[in-house]
Amino acid sequence: MNTSTVTRADLTDAVYRELGLSRTESAHLVESIIEHIISALLREENVKIAGFGTFMLRDKSERIGRNPKTGNEVPITSRRVLVFKPSLVLKDRVNTALTGE
Repeated sequence: MNTSTVTRADLTDAVYRELGLSRTESAHLVESIIEHIISALLREENVKIAGFGTFMLRDKSERIGRNPKTGNEVPITSRRVLVFKPSLVLKDRVNTALTGE
């Protein structure tokens, strides 16, 4: 299994190669898209990208957890988490690529 990470620079390079924009324009486009996603999430809006998935905020309530080392119960405070739900199209493409169908 490949454990490399796709970075902003990788995305910028892909935009540069695919669209033929300058490297500066490609970097600006990638940064602009990321900033729009962040801004929408800060406004508590879901971000749905067709064929890719949905980014959304979820509130998690307070609960009792357990320290795995000592076994002691520890309160876990309520918090807001960012979740990503992949689209069926993305799931199918990934599963097809992994199974080699």
